[in-house]
Amino acid sequence: MRKRALVVGLGIAGMSAAIGLRRAGWTPVIVERAPERRTGGYFVGLFPEGRRAAVDLGIADHLHTRNPERAAGANSWSVGRRGGRRPALGFLDQPGEPAAVLRGDIEAALWQSITGVDVRFGTTPVAITEGPAEVQVLLKNAGTGAQSHESFDLVVGADGMRSSVRRIVFGPNEDYLTTWNAMICAFQLKEQAPSYEASDSIIIARAKRAVWVFGLADHAPTALLTYRTTDIQDQFSGSRVDRLRSVFSGMDDPVVRHVLDSLEQAPDHLFDSVHQVRMPRWSKGRVVLVGDAAWCMNLYSGMGATFSLRGGAALGVALREHPDDLAAALDAWEAGLRPFITKHQRTARLKQQMFVPSSRRAEALRSVLLGLVRWIRGRRPATEAGGPHAPALSGTSR
Repeated sequence: MRKRALVVGLGIAGMSAAIGLRRAGWTPVIVERAPERRTGGYFVGLFPEGRRAAVDLGIADHLHTRNPERAAGANSWSVGRRGGRRPALGFLDQPGEPAAVLRGDIEAALWQSITGVDVRFGTTPVAITEGPAEVQVLLKNAGTGAQSHESFDLVVGADGMRSSVRRIVFGPNEDYLTTWNAMICAFQLKEQAPSYEASDSIIIARAKRAVWVFGLADHAPTALLTYRTTDIQDQFSGSRVDRLRSVFSGMDDPVVRHVLDSLEQAPDHLFDSVHQVRMPRWSKGRVVLVGDAAWCMNLYSGMGATFSLRGGAALGVALREHPDDLAAALDAWEAGLRPFITKHQRTARLKQQMFVPSSRRAEALRSVLLGLVRWIRGRRPATEAGGPHAPALSGTSR
């Protein structure tokens, strides 16, 4: 008899885990608190580990990537305090040559690959109780209010940074969320900022606040507003647009004005505080956490989508290699992933300074360092500067 697993969350980590489970011979059931599947979403850079996971999960042929053609001058521009622009190193210039995608591109590719999986929208776990040979889960339907008990051999919490599974089984969110005293707002623009090419990326990084525009090959750009603050709770009071206009007042630049005006017209956006999730262990008995629920590295790391794919694929491999020993499978899975997760959690602090400098001094140092790196890269042969190329994905536009 096939083993059953409950996957909580229909995001990248949840669908990746469901595919991994099915490949290991399990029957996954996915519950999602939202009433329908999300589409669209903000810019994501998919690094080599994530691209390999996409191949392992069998979704590479469905994954459309949107890297702009690299121009002879630059596709990325840094805007100075006096409004002048100069060529700059953008997000896609990082080692590993990340693939540019929207979050929804990855989720759409995963969705095509979970055909036949039982997916229940508007459903959340209310209680999770482990017995000697199974997990009893009390599920609630948000629409009808109806509750039902079901038993599973494994529960996978893939329900994000403020995971309900983690809260129910491991304890309060406050025990695991680290505060970074910063906020982010990400959304899609209807059109590029005036006077820039459609696929250009634009960086305006000032002390404690920054505006990023991520240019794409065949889609309107996406924007990221990020700023530092010591009063996180207060940021959620009142109008978000008014809050952001206040935070970014004084940055009198056409790009900033365009992004803020576009936010008012955006159909949806992500506005949230920045945290990391730190846990001594990602599983407890027959319950395991994956993705942001287990190890949220935050947006500054740039590795969230990559390791959500990797975590789900690796979970399936571990269960396949230890079919009769769940504890051994979860131990092997965590041992394989944790060193990489820890490394990227640590480097996220440095990356935060690249996204949004902490002071005028850090802003100046950032500019000097990135200028030096760009100068060094410009002096190296193209093949050496680019380094080894990662496996391409179907639909990659380069």
